[in-house]
Amino acid sequence: MQFLFKIYQRLTWLSLDVVLGAMAGMLFFERLLRVDLEWQEYALLGMAVWCIYTADHLMDARKLDSDHTENRHYFHLNYQKPLLALLGIVGAVGLVWAIQYFGFSQELFFGAGLGLVILGIMLAVRKLAEKQVRLKELSSAVFYVIGISWLPWYETPQIDYTWTAFGLTILYMGLAYLNLIMLSSLDTESDKEAGFVSIATIIPHENLYPRIRQLAIGLILVALIGLFLVNSFFRIFPSLLLIMVLLHYLSFFKSGQRPEQVRMRMEIAFLTPAVLLLL
Repeated sequence: MQFLFKIYQRLTWLSLDVVLGAMAGMLFFERLLRVDLEWQEYALLGMAVWCIYTADHLMDARKLDSDHTENRHYFHLNYQKPLLALLGIVGAVGLVWAIQYFGFSQELFFGAGLGLVILGIMLAVRKLAEKQVRLKELSSAVFYVIGISWLPWYETPQIDYTWTAFGLTILYMGLAYLNLIMLSSLDTESDKEAGFVSIATIIPHENLYPRIRQLAIGLILVALIGLFLVNSFFRIFPSLLLIMVLLHYLSFFKSGQRPEQVRMRMEIAFLTPAVLLLL
């Protein structure tokens, strides 16, 4: 079991769990907005997400010294040269493939522009540091959901621009924000040691935990209300979000769990929309 955990740990350090979660999220919005996406679009999304997250971790790793520690940041520090090379290869292949698939279309320019905006915000957050640190997790959550949902939103006809779809998109953003502040709380000590700034290093533990609990309970209540208010076609979607929030809540507030175990359960929660493949 420990061997399997080590393998999974390395996969998470490579952000492959985030890639799969993003692809499952795009499936959620594909079915919600009743569009048909091709497998190439999922592959391109996965490559873009991997590039963004890997670039982010490599920028963080540059702040560290060379002492070996078992976590994601030191993994990227120790293997920064091969990861930089792989990042360049994946980025170049993804760009060429996107041009071949989409052509010089609005989809290509919007997707590329969105990627540049996300990278720009990542850099801006680092420059602003403690002054605007509370925006780090919020902006990341918003742009994460925009990134996985913009193509389904772009391809869906305007008749499907419903308040239900908008509401579920906002709820997904709330879930992504909950995930990020929970992860920030789990990484508080290691972030402080490495000199990183996050919402958990700024807000005291005794103040942050109640806020996390309140946000989680609020999202659970909104998902429950949505479950009863939407029509039968949409009911599966607040149900999935409710399950995902509950998995986060139970994982985070269950005592006796190591941070890596909690992280693993919360990241696996984002794979929940994959059940739509069976429906």
